[in-house]
Amino acid sequence: MTTRILPAAGDPDAARAISTLLSQLPAAEPAAPVPDSTTLLDTLGRLAAESIDELPEVVLVHERIGPVPALDLIREVALRFPAVGVVLVSSDAGPAVFSAAMDSGARGLIGLPLAYEELAARVQAAAQWSVGVRRHLGRGADVFTGPGGKVVTVTGAKGGVGTTFTAVQFALAAAASGRRTALVDMDLQAGDVGSYLDVQFRRSIADLAGIHDISPRVLQDAVYEDRTGLALLLAPAEGERGEEVDERAARHIVGALRSRYELVVIDCGSQVTGANAAAVEMADVAVLVTTPDVVCVRAAKRLVRMWERLQVRKAEDTAMVVNRWSKHTEIQPSLIEKITKTRATRTPVPAAFKELQAVVDAGRVQDLDNRSSVKQALWTLAGELGLLTAPSGAEPEAAGAGNPGAALAVRSAGPVARLRRGREG
Repeated sequence: MTTRILPAAGDPDAARAISTLLSQLPAAEPAAPVPDSTTLLDTLGRLAAESIDELPEVVLVHERIGPVPALDLIREVALRFPAVGVVLVSSDAGPAVFSAAMDSGARGLIGLPLAYEELAARVQAAAQWSVGVRRHLGRGADVFTGPGGKVVTVTGAKGGVGTTFTAVQFALAAAASGRRTALVDMDLQAGDVGSYLDVQFRRSIADLAGIHDISPRVLQDAVYEDRTGLALLLAPAEGERGEEVDERAARHIVGALRSRYELVVIDCGSQVTGANAAAVEMADVAVLVTTPDVVCVRAAKRLVRMWERLQVRKAEDTAMVVNRWSKHTEIQPSLIEKITKTRATRTPVPAAFKELQAVVDAGRVQDLDNRSSVKQALWTLAGELGLLTAPSGAEPEAAGAGNPGAALAVRSAGPVARLRRGREG
């Protein structure tokens, strides 16, 4: 049996050394090393989407991989691709590191400098484990999407573009379709999910920040089960407590939620923090909300470029939702797509705040009338993004089909000229 091996090493010298030794292993098929955690997760996600059989049996993670620390990366791979055997390569092969690696989901630990015999033994053991797990689980592609299915982040290009309202409606649509859905408020200093749904609860996401092993019981105590069917994990009432939720805490919390819910919708607000950047990186679907005006589109472009510099998310892997759109808008979604290099969704959200004002002011957006054009657009978008449970026999893209805003014209007058001048800025 041929063993497919995917090494992940940020250090070029280490990558060459690993590749050289792997090429000497019998019946081994090593892939080209990937240089960072983002590329590794993207590669595994793409292979898993094609077929189970395309996934490597073994992934080697070097201790100096980045930007996600090696142990956190191992935990993420083990959670999302549970039948891939992950092996840590570390200069410290002591009991403490070994225990931490096993707790994170690794199937072995290889010490540095590399030795052929140890590498061969660890790779063989991880490969045998992987084959056994795949045989036990069967060949359903859903096995590799990770327990709990999708994590969806909703981020605003700037404040006031409708980020929280969009996230809440996505979650309500998913819950109405029958999915067990969690809605997380990761706008840590100014979160308003509770206000939009008229919910007050003593617990918040900050209460989970210092807990390294988040058990189902601990998670249940922090989550509010709302009458809408949503499980709510709210932002702290005291904004300063948001600093307690750092990148590592966010990864643990999102991982725990992913393991329990079919869909996790995260409101990331409009400010980039370590916590919400980690959430965006972990997300299966990353949504960026903008409005069709010059200032906001430039903010969207700035945010996408920041994500790319920080290796959080590639622009082409980001779904752009255009809020408050009308056919008379100077800046159309197709132009926004060209400027930001993101993927504009087919369904824009119309400018109809009068439909929303009463329920927003009352803090009961769950009571928005089904005839609302805004609600219809957002629920259609939820289907377009794959957040809903499709009816039996329905096509996955049916929810977004026939949308009159699918092909949108670009008008060149007015502020478009200003925006184009700033495209390369």
